[in-house]
Amino acid sequence: MEFKVQYILLAFAPIFFAFILWEYWFLTHRKPELSSAQYSWIDTISNATLAAMHEATDAIAALGIMVLYHALFDFRLFEIENAFWSILLLFILQDFLYYWFHRASHRIRWFWASHVVHHSSESLNFSTAFRQSATYPISGMWIFWLPLVALGFQPETVVAVVLFNLAYQFFIHTQVVPKLGWLEKIFNTPSHHRVHHARNPEYIDQNYAGTLIIWDRMFGTFVEEKSDIACEYGITDSIETHNPITLTFHEWRAMIKDIFAPNQSVWQRLKQLWSPPEWSKNQEATYNTQDRHRYLQTKPES
Repeated sequence: MEFKVQYILLAFAPIFFAFILWEYWFLTHRKPELSSAQYSWIDTISNATLAAMHEATDAIAALGIMVLYHALFDFRLFEIENAFWSILLLFILQDFLYYWFHRASHRIRWFWASHVVHHSSESLNFSTAFRQSATYPISGMWIFWLPLVALGFQPETVVAVVLFNLAYQFFIHTQVVPKLGWLEKIFNTPSHHRVHHARNPEYIDQNYAGTLIIWDRMFGTFVEEKSDIACEYGITDSIETHNPITLTFHEWRAMIKDIFAPNQSVWQRLKQLWSPPEWSKNQEATYNTQDRHRYLQTKPES
């Protein structure tokens, strides 16, 4: 992969760090009561370590992924040159596919096993954007961009647009920016993304947008941040650790354990991979109920 494409996010690093320093100062001096936004050393270091692990595995995986993209590009449907109109079209199409990647990452357990890392913190500030998983190449984030390459968009341009989309999303991981008026109708904003990171029943699994919130409005997954319902951050099954290794692999370990749990058909074992993350808990409750019924039916009368 070309240097300028591979290191787009690293090029943004000074800007990211400047915003983190500003937010830290602002929260400390102007918003000390906003406890769920405050920086702590252990959480921030954990976020930074997860980011480094993510970048390392992405750099290694990119070698093989770009080979695959270029192989597919040889069979492209159209000849699409890099021009303003084509890059604008690519941005819209990529953002549309990002919406489905993000939605799948919440509703399909295989993808959630990677994405859960990003949601595992009970704080939300700019450093939370760095909280990424090293296992995205395994779960297959790259699969969602294959249609763009098949259409005829150049692989390096596709990757560049993906990375610029992710760079934009850094700036919506904050609690210090209020609602932004008419921009809320079109773009994914800090307000919309606060909802996305919340685990409240009213908010959970909503607002999957990357840059444009229009996809959520179109597909029925949009919820507006409400002034009377404060966002509670984190995952429903809190994981009480800042260990980057545990944070990276805990859901993979739980998923594998559920696949090999007793009293399941082959179909149920496979379903652990693509069902929603909460499906296994519902299954466990069902089994417990069935076991209870069997016990009552076979229990000898006293």
